[in-house]
Parts: sequence; C-alpha cells; structure tokens
Amino acid sequence: MIKAELLDRTQRHAREWGVKIESIFERETAVIVFGTRELITFGSCDQQPVVLKVVKQPGDEWHSGEVLAAFAGNGVARVYEHAPGAMLLEQLRPGTALVDLTLNGRDEEATRILASVIQQMSSCESLSADELTELRAPLQHGPTVRDWGSGFDRYIAGGDEQIPGCLVAAGQRVFLDLCESLRQTRLLHGDLQHYNVLFDSTRGWLAIDSKGVFGEIEYEVGAVLRNPVDRPELFLSRSTIEKRLEQFTTILNLDYERALRWGFAQAVLSAIWEVEDGHVLETSGPILKLAEVMQSMLTE
Repeated sequence: MIKAELLDRTQRHAREWGVKIESIFERETAVIVFGTRELITFGSCDQQPVVLKVVKQPGDEWHSGEVLAAFAGNGVARVYEHAPGAMLLEQLRPGTALVDLTLNGRDEEATRILASVIQQMSSCESLSADELTELRAPLQHGPTVRDWGSGFDRYIAGGDEQIPGCLVAAGQRVFLDLCESLRQTRLLHGDLQHYNVLFDSTRGWLAIDSKGVFGEIEYEVGAVLRNPVDRPELFLSRSTIEKRLEQFTTILNLDYERALRWGFAQAVLSAIWEVEDGHVLETSGPILKLAEVMQSMLTE
C-alpha cells in the first residue's frame, strides 16, 4: 500500500497538472501513474496519454525531470511538466524495453540503438549558447563525473572490505586520471542502459529515468557495459565488451581506450554504490568480475 504522504503528493501533482488518473503503481523508488490530460489544439480538445512519475525521496532521480527536459526531446521522452521529485512525461506506446532485444540474442542491434540514442541526445550540443543556457539553467549546479568519483574516498574512509583494496585503488587512480584529462564536457544521461530505453511506435527508441551528470561522451557507455543485470554471463564476456566498444567507437567516434578505462572505473564505483545502498557483495559477484575482466584488458 502506498504511504499516505506519498499518495497525497502524487494526487497533488496530478491535480496541478490536470492529470486524470487511470492506473497507479508503486515501484522501488517511485510511484508511476498512467493517465490522460486535456490537450487543446486548433480549437479541438483531445485526451493526451501521459505518465506521472513521483520519486519517493531525494536522490539520483530527484531532478530527473529537469535533466530530461534539458535534452528538449532529443532521444528522450518529452517532459511536459516537472518539479523536484516529480515529472509529467509523454506516454510511450507500447513502451517495450530495449533489454528484450539483448535477452533474445540481438545484442549488436541493441548496441546500435543505444549509440543512436546517445547520438540524438548529443545533438542538443548544436543549439546556440543561449538556448543551452536556458535549457540547463535548473542544472547549473548539477553533479559532474568528478563529484560522482567522491564515492571512492567515502568507501576508503568507511573501512569496508567487501571490495578488494587493490581494485578500489586502481579504479580510483583511473577515474581521477580521466577526470584530469576530460575533453568536451556535456550533459549526460548518467544511467543509459537497456532497461532505460523504451520503444514508441511514433518516435522510436527513447531514453527515460535519467540521473544527469556533466562529463565526456565516453563516460556514457559505462552503464551499458554492466548490463543487462539479468544476463551477467553476457556482459562478462570479453568478446561482448569488445564488440560493444567497437560499435560505440565507430558510430559515435569515441576514444576506445578512454571508454574502456571509464567502463572499468565505473564498474568499481558501481560496486561501491551497491555497498552504500546496503547490499552485500561477493568477490565472485558479476560487477566485481566485470571490473577484473576490464582491468585485464587495460593491462595488455
């Protein structure tokens, strides 16, 4: 059952944004509402399908609405309204997740689609400086990849030993080195992977559930390399890692080596975030195995 305070907040946003609620679901981190609102065009009134998402508490997704809005619909679901902890989005139909392609043996096709989505999101950079400033004004104090890298210091200071110390040290060293040599910095989705890209019959494949971070484009592919979580044997395969990186490098003109290094450092950082979220890690777990596989690729 949805807690009263959260339900009240959801209903308040629905009233404020004119949403007629059709169904409501509680997820781990948010409440999702499917519904409609009136759309008046050329004198006629239509019912516009929408999705209202209300985040339970401040965290990575609290400003997701502002982040998605800053991409102005390029490669992402359109944002109609947003406020801290809440957003009103276009409803994607049928809303099939990209992960289904990879789980059905079509990973190369899925990777091409992910690269295309990144390409569309990056097209925002062609806007004028004034347009970009207006779009990103709410994010002017948004996190950078360097800010996210502070997780290494927190982990070391905390004294946890679930992650091998040598792996933490190597991950932090690579992460900081990449931060020092950042090239063209832009707004990134921050969690672009197979579960966060959905299909719409009108607009094609679109990203949802952004976290938002400022960094270089090579950073963006890191989340792809450690997904889908339902098939760790797939993303742990060296051949899969190499094929994905080769596709991203070709389509997006990336620096292969930097993308691989970000992937390794992010895998270690992801393990740190898992610990911070209260999960128990095993040294044989997939995320640490992935870090070890990519570290071996870097040392060759």
